[in-house]
Amino acid sequence: MQEFLDLIDYCGGKNVYIQTHNFPDPDAIASAFGLQKLLEHFGVASTLCYFGKIDKLSTRKMTELLHITLLPQEEIEPRMRPEDPIICVDSQKSGGNIRDFVGEEVACIDHHPTYAQASYRYADIRMTGSCATLIAQYYRQLRIPMPGDVATALLYGLKTDTAHFTRGVTPLDIEMFAFLFPLADAETLTDLEKNTMEFQDLRAYGSAIENIRVYGRLGIAAIPFACPDALIALVADFILSLEEVEIAIVYAWREREIKFSVRSEEPSVHAGELANRALRGLGNGGGHAEMAGGAIGRENLASLGPYPDDAIRDLFLRALEELD
Repeated sequence: MQEFLDLIDYCGGKNVYIQTHNFPDPDAIASAFGLQKLLEHFGVASTLCYFGKIDKLSTRKMTELLHITLLPQEEIEPRMRPEDPIICVDSQKSGGNIRDFVGEEVACIDHHPTYAQASYRYADIRMTGSCATLIAQYYRQLRIPMPGDVATALLYGLKTDTAHFTRGVTPLDIEMFAFLFPLADAETLTDLEKNTMEFQDLRAYGSAIENIRVYGRLGIAAIPFACPDALIALVADFILSLEEVEIAIVYAWREREIKFSVRSEEPSVHAGELANRALRGLGNGGGHAEMAGGAIGRENLASLGPYPDDAIRDLFLRALEELD
């Protein structure tokens, strides 16, 4: 942990920002919050920041119940300076799902594969089920007392990112669950886990059901309107639950981009590699073996031609063929 302690020394007295990936999910929020409180223990103040929106019911409830303050891009960028250190959490610089703010990315703590190399003063990139697992391990290794709200947030982030321990679980995730469970507030955790869907979310499910196309083991569904990253991911999980589908692609049209969520339960098909291959040259993609994401920016939408849904289908079918 000496390198991490050296990072803390470096950050002392500076305007530190902890940045999550765009449109942060519970794991990103929990990891950023846990790291913020850990730095606070050493006398280092920090600001949590992100690009996009916190527009899913589950993430809004999380920030409200646990009193977590994250500031959006429009509040951050006017006051951030080039010399201000940024710690990337649950994301990596140039990874495609994080806004490039004006500050200097000095550190990265993440559990996703690396698709774009970057240099940091400190990097901890390990393949675990959640980024919250890594932050929890810091508390245990450093023997730092963990506040109940931090334990609750980290446990919730761990459970959601592993789909309640059914996806991408490692022995360290299980170990950290055992560590966090007695420290978390059971009542708050129950509140976080119930009523996580809003009525308007049903539109996305309905649209995906109407638009789904199945090509062998691959299921592709388009949502022709903007919706949060977390909701696109939930719809992808829903499509994957079909008996006929082993690989699911769900994408939603937004004002500035097309946002993708990719799921795979086929051992021979790495979801992150599939997303990266399919979107290369038009956008960006990457992630874990079972779950991944990506986007095509507005500047490249014209490249999809007059029939973009067919073009997207062909991109993924071709990438799948290359992986096979």
